[in-house]
Formats: sequence, structure tokens, C-alpha cells
Amino acid sequence: MDRLACVEVPVLPLQILLRDHPDWRGLPVAVVAEDRPQAAVLWVNDEARAGGVRPGQRYAAALSLARGLRAGVVPPPVIRRAVDLLAARLDRFSPGVEPSNDEPGVFWLDVRGFARLYRTTGAWARALRDDLAEAGFQARVAVGFTRFGTYAAARSTAGFRSFRTPADEDAAARGVALARLDLPPWARDGLEQLGVRTVGDLLSLPARAVLARFGEEAYRLHRRASGEEDDPLRPRPFEEPLVRQADLDGPDDDLDRIAFAIKRLLDPLLEALAARRQAMASVEVRLTLDDLIFPGPAALARPPPPVVTWTLRPADPTLDAGQVMTLVWLRLQAADLPAGVTALQVRVEGAAATVEQLRLFRQTRRDLSAAGRAFARLRARFGDGAVVRACLRDAHLPEAGFAWEPLQALAAPSPRDGAERAMVRRIMDRPREIPARAGTARAPGPARLRGVGRVTRWIGPFEVSGGWWRREVRREYWFAETQDGEVLWVFRDGVRDRWFLQGRVE
Repeated sequence: MDRLACVEVPVLPLQILLRDHPDWRGLPVAVVAEDRPQAAVLWVNDEARAGGVRPGQRYAAALSLARGLRAGVVPPPVIRRAVDLLAARLDRFSPGVEPSNDEPGVFWLDVRGFARLYRTTGAWARALRDDLAEAGFQARVAVGFTRFGTYAAARSTAGFRSFRTPADEDAAARGVALARLDLPPWARDGLEQLGVRTVGDLLSLPARAVLARFGEEAYRLHRRASGEEDDPLRPRPFEEPLVRQADLDGPDDDLDRIAFAIKRLLDPLLEALAARRQAMASVEVRLTLDDLIFPGPAALARPPPPVVTWTLRPADPTLDAGQVMTLVWLRLQAADLPAGVTALQVRVEGAAATVEQLRLFRQTRRDLSAAGRAFARLRARFGDGAVVRACLRDAHLPEAGFAWEPLQALAAPSPRDGAERAMVRRIMDRPREIPARAGTARAPGPARLRGVGRVTRWIGPFEVSGGWWRREVRREYWFAETQDGEVLWVFRDGVRDRWFLQGRVE
């Protein structure tokens, strides 16, 4: 049976705040929704809780309860970057890491295959926790067999817990108090009034009764605890490490040349990060030094060349090469390299980038007046219709829904913000007929379109009819997905009973 682990970084926004303000440790601290007196308190540490501060209170009221309360805002983009950073570190300990979509700071890991690297699950968990602690985060780990069982154990343990059998995990999960799980306070209090205080007590109630009386979240917890929502692990897609390296012509101790060589490796890495919609959270620079001044006891026993490694982190994730190179240059000047550098390696770690960062990274200077002059020369050489642009028209059929008009001047671009790439439907000027075999032209369409390939899936139909003012039109539009992965936009002409290609979806 497959083994599964749950790693929880408890109260992740609060840990982010304390990592950024280490001098606040030992003081009452709260995360608030906004930087204003009437903002709601979202999370508190033990010191603030001991002073009477609770989530849901107003910041001004919390200040009156706990003298010296420190508070700050942790925006969602900062939390997402922290989740990305944690997931990247967890990739070192598991071939499959799935961050929770509902609770930032909760991860499920595939723990198969680590037995050859670690003697026990406890050694694996200690190494994992030590690695996260190095990044400034405290974590709890539970190793078991199911999503909910490991999650409940991680929420109720102080550090690490492992189960030998599924029965052991199930018994431990049933004994976890509902107060340690993510339930709305009103639902938890209502269940407690009925004497329902543990997961086992909750499972003794009918699921439909829980839904009717205590809401959707309590019902979902019931289903997860009973195993009805124990989905298989869905690891996030693995991304290749962003690393570049280069050998120098010879041992070089000139700091300017070394910095220039580092920048030549850094620039394409920043471009690769931007293509992933990420910004640089840290950069690791490894300098391999000349080993001739470090002789071994014998020629065949010479040790490997000495390596100097630096890890630099900007104040915030960035795509600004100038800012990163400033940090590299300061470290180079402070370094006392005992020998010349013979090779370089640069590795970058990414975090989610904001739309503004991506826009600034890709921003280029465009001379619109130069474009206008170029268009004027084209019109003079090939006529006024040589430079055109598409404009939308209110028309009945797709191929008539746009027209071409002369382009006089190029307008400044105004891209819309958006984290997701939208699919584009490209329409042909004139539909192209697709020959179909006899007897196969009826919906859902032929299994093979000549000149296109085998169709594996049809989506439709979407009917268009009318056109009495010119000629009768009856079309059934379909999306046809081919075995090559293309998505075609096709239609069957109901009047002529023939198939046509209207466009493609990209």
C-alpha cells in the first residue's frame, strides 16, 4: 500500500510575519486584514492568545487587551510566494508534492523511494523539518496512508508521527479533537453542545444530518474523515531546475570580468523565470577556484577543486537584473578569493511573480513614430491597402464578423492584466471544405477528416440558422479534437450536407 505524508506549516501567514520581523519573537503578534484600527484580526500567536486576543476581533480592541501587541498585513501574493518556496524545498524530499488548495501551508507528499536515502521515516522527517527551519519555517509531519489520516495527525502532533498500519492511522484520526481541525467556530460550538468533540464522534452522526444542521464545511469534513473524498495524490508539475554554468578560459581573479560572466548566465535564467510567470526569490552562485595552489599529497590523490558558494536573496522576489547584480557585486567585493576562478555556476529559485513585475520585465521602448514612417513607405510602394488591421463587425456568420480597414498609425499597446493565458479562436477568411466519406457526415461527425486527421472527441453541436435576407443558412458548429492534440472549429452545412473548416483554437 502506498505511503503518504502530510506536512503542515502551521499558521503560515503568522510564520511569514515573524520571519520578516525576528525581533517580534516572544511578543504578542497578530496578522490583520488591513493596516487600520478597525481591521479584523486573522491569526494570533500564543503570547497574544494568552493576553485575550482572538481571531475575529478588531485590531483596536486587541490592542486594549494585549499591551505591546505587534501586528502586520500579509497579502495573498506574499503567501503564494511562500507556498511556492516551501514546495520547491519539499521537492528535495519527495518525487511528488501537492500543495493544498484550501489551506496554505498544508502539503501532501509521496514518500515512496526514500528508504535507500534515510534509515527510517523519522530520519526523513527530521531532515525535512531541519531544511524548512533553515528557511525560517516550523513544520509538523505525519506519515501514513490516507489524506485525512495524515492531515489529522499532522494537526494534532507537536513534531512528527508515523503509522505502521492503516488501522493505527484510522484509530488515531478518530481520536483527534474537532477543535484542532478547520471548522467554522459556530459549527464546532454547536457540535460540542451535543457532545461531539472528536472525529470519531462526528463519524457516528449521519452525513445528511450533519449537512442539514451544521453546513457544507462540516459535511465535507465528515466525508473526508469517512474516506469518501480520499482522492489520489495530484503532484504539482515538476519544473526543471534553472541552472547555467560556464568554464572560463583560465584562472581569472579580475572581479569585473567575473561579474560580467555571472551576468551572462543570469540574464537567460531571469527570462526563463518570467516565462514561468515567476520572479527570482534567491540566486546561488558557485565559483570553482584554481586547484593548482591546493596540491594533494600525490598527483593521483589530488582533491577536487575548491568551490566557493554564495546564496543571495533580494528583499522581495524580482526580475530586475540590475538589482540582483548589485548584490552579486557587493558579495564579490567582500570576498577574499585565494585563487583565480576557473568555472561558474548560477542557480535561481523562483516564486510567483506579480503582473506588474512581468510587465516591467517585458517592457521595451517602442518608437511609434518610426513605425508610422515605415507604414507610410509601405503604402507609397504597394498602395493604400498594403497596411490594414482587422475590425469587428456585427454580422450573422463568423467569417463576416470582421473586416479589414487601412491602418494609418500604430496605437500604444494596452494589455489587460491576467494570470492565465486565454485560448484564441483563429477564424479563416473563407471556410475550407473538408471532404468526408459517404455515410459519415452526420453528427457527431466522421471519425476521420481528410487532410486533418483522426478525430478523438467531438464537442457540440452549436447551431446557427437563418439568413433568409440572402440565402438560407443552417450550420451545426463543432469543436473537433484530433489525435495530434489540435482543436478544430468545424461545421456541417445542413443545406448542402457538407463539412467545412472554420478555424482553429490555440
